[in-house]
Amino acid sequence: MSSSPDWDVIILGAGASGLMCAATAGRRGRRVMVVDHARRAGEKIRVSGGGRCNFTHLKASAHHYLSDPASDPNFPQAALKAFTPKAFLDLLGRHGISHHEKTPGQLFCDHSAEQVVAMLLAECQRSKVKVLLEQTIQQVTALPSGFRVQTAQGTWTTRALVVALGGRSMPKLGATPLGYEIARQFGLRIVPTRPGLTPLSFGGDIRESCRDLTGLSVQATVTCQSARFTDDLLFTHRGLSGPVILQISSHWRGGEAITVDLTPGVAIYPLLKQAREREPGLNLRTIVSRFLPKRLALQRIALAGGDGRMAEIADKRLQLAAELVNQWRVTPNGTGGFDRAEVTVGGVDTRALDPHTLACPSVPGLYCIGEVVDVTGWLGGFNLQWAWSSGHAAGSAV
Repeated sequence: MSSSPDWDVIILGAGASGLMCAATAGRRGRRVMVVDHARRAGEKIRVSGGGRCNFTHLKASAHHYLSDPASDPNFPQAALKAFTPKAFLDLLGRHGISHHEKTPGQLFCDHSAEQVVAMLLAECQRSKVKVLLEQTIQQVTALPSGFRVQTAQGTWTTRALVVALGGRSMPKLGATPLGYEIARQFGLRIVPTRPGLTPLSFGGDIRESCRDLTGLSVQATVTCQSARFTDDLLFTHRGLSGPVILQISSHWRGGEAITVDLTPGVAIYPLLKQAREREPGLNLRTIVSRFLPKRLALQRIALAGGDGRMAEIADKRLQLAAELVNQWRVTPNGTGGFDRAEVTVGGVDTRALDPHTLACPSVPGLYCIGEVVDVTGWLGGFNLQWAWSSGHAAGSAV
């Protein structure tokens, strides 16, 4: 490469992390170009939060992110502290974008996610960032003091290269594994990828038991291995769904059972025994319906052997009924796949990156940010906050 590259920074990917990185680097006076194969920038931002963009969670910390067990679980914290949810709120405020808190900590735009995309593009324009879309990336090459990026439409050299190409989730929006391929090209390890925040699928027996409950929603705690979430559980004609199932899906592996507690914080068994002593003439369905919607209570009782007067029900049946409420074990038979996943679990091993800058020390000038990195947030704005924070970290360092 000549002594004067075409660009100081080329960012591959015009999504949330790439645009944030570009705007941040551009404000520092860097000559920045963003390259993406998509027709429009920020496509996943547009669909976030049902089109309202769940752009952050006020409590975002390293605790809310999943990565390979061998990695440092605190890896995301440096970037999250350097660019906090409040920092993003300040940016929204400067652009006059109003927002609201839908559930504790989860923030959404009052109007459209398009406003967030427009804000990021305006920040890029203000910083004289060039955004090239519909560019098919053909080759990325390391040079003695930088990189060469070749697309079907042109070839450019750069001092620094940022990989912000996202993960494999939502291929209908243009997701590809290209980011991982480029990382591997430079010798970086890729933690095996799988769908995250995706529906789980269930066999016929579970679907059958849930069919009569379709549309019913309850607060539930779902556990898988050491992961545990409490949120809304929705019964559908396909089985179990809702936010709590999406949450646990990022931790679920094929063949594992999940445990569902339909009355979080309320142990049913001692209450059933107490009711048998104090109200022996009542039916079991009457007691269980105090804690669950009637349709669900009747189903649990049927699975436990049927209804009857409390005085006539033995401990073993009470125990079985309680287990079907507090420790209902079900085994999914698969997931909704990357087509229905909101995020990708796995990606560039964080041990290859500097947590403060997202730089790759083994390849000077190379950075990896956003979803391509093995950092996967919980449902509720955590993944977009990682995009903003990791993009800002790299943009502040290039």
